[in-house]
Amino acid sequence: MSSELFERIRRGERAAVATALNLLDARDHATRERAVPLLDELARGAREDTVRVGLTGAPGAGKSTLLDALVAALRARGRNIGIIAVDPSSQHSGGALLADRIRAGRAAGDDQVFFRSMAARGRLGGLAAATRAGLDVLAAAYDWVVVETVGVGQSEVEVADLVDTLVYVAQPGAGDILQTMKAGVLELPDVFAVNKADLGLPAERTAQELRRGLALGAVAADAWQPPVLLIAASEDRGIEALVDAILAHRDAVAPDARRARRRAGEERFVRHELLQRYGSFGIAAIGGPEGLAAHLAAVADLPPLTRVARIGDAVESALRSA
Repeated sequence: MSSELFERIRRGERAAVATALNLLDARDHATRERAVPLLDELARGAREDTVRVGLTGAPGAGKSTLLDALVAALRARGRNIGIIAVDPSSQHSGGALLADRIRAGRAAGDDQVFFRSMAARGRLGGLAAATRAGLDVLAAAYDWVVVETVGVGQSEVEVADLVDTLVYVAQPGAGDILQTMKAGVLELPDVFAVNKADLGLPAERTAQELRRGLALGAVAADAWQPPVLLIAASEDRGIEALVDAILAHRDAVAPDARRARRRAGEERFVRHELLQRYGSFGIAAIGGPEGLAAHLAAVADLPPLTRVARIGDAVESALRSA
C-alpha cells in the first residue's frame, strides 16, 4: 500500500496527500505506525527543489494574513503550495481549534493549494507531533511547503529545525522585539518581516530596532545577512520582496548545508521524543548518553520516526531484560 500511496503523493493527488496526513495525525499509535513504511519511501525519494519555509512570530503579528498574501503571490508565479498551520488544541476534541475553513483565505477552492491545520496538543515548541512527517509528505507533492506555527513564545524556535528558511513576523510597537532579543531568538530567523507597515512610523521604528539588534551579532562577512523587510500583508504590499528574499536565502545556502541543518534538527527531534517516551531511566537501560549515541549512529540513514521506533524497540527490550 505504501508504494502506491507514495507514487500518488508524488503525482500531487490531493486525496493521497490527505490520506497520508490523516495517518500521521491520528491519535492512536497503531494508526500512526502504518505510515512508517511510507515515510521511509518519502525519505529515499525526497525532492531537493521544494522550498521549505517556516512562519513564526508573536500572536497578533499577522502571520495568517501574511500567509494568505504569500500564497497569492506564489500562485501568481505558477507555484503550487502545501501548508501546515499548527493550531492550539481544542480542550474537548484535542483537534485543531481554528480549523482549515477559518484559515484558508484566498486559497479556498484552489486545487493547487493544500491546507491542513494540526493541533499542537501541548507541545512546548508550538508544533504538532506529526508536523515533521507531514512536512515531508507535502514536500513530495508541492513546490513550496509552509509551516505556520501557533505563536506561543520563545520555545517555538523548534520550527527552525524543520525548514530551510525561517521567516520571523514582527508586529510594530508590540514590545515583542526586546523579548525576542533577550531570548536569543534573533539568531535563528533568516528573514525578518515587519508587518503592518501601513501604520507608518511605529513599523519603521520596529524595523530599525531589529536592524540594530542584528548588527550586534557576530556574523562572518561572507555569511547570509538576514534582511529586515517592511510589509503590509493586508494590502499585499512588500510580499513580492519577501518571496524574493526567501529565494535569495535558498540560493545563498549550499545544498549540503541545508541537508546538514535538517539532519541536526532530526537528531534533536529523535532524542527529545525518546526522552519524552522513556525518560532518563529508559535511556540508561541502553547505556545512557553513550549508548544512545551509538544507537543513533546505527540508524542515522533512516527517517526520524523510524529511528524513534527502532531505538524505542531497543529500549523496551532492554527494560524487559532488566
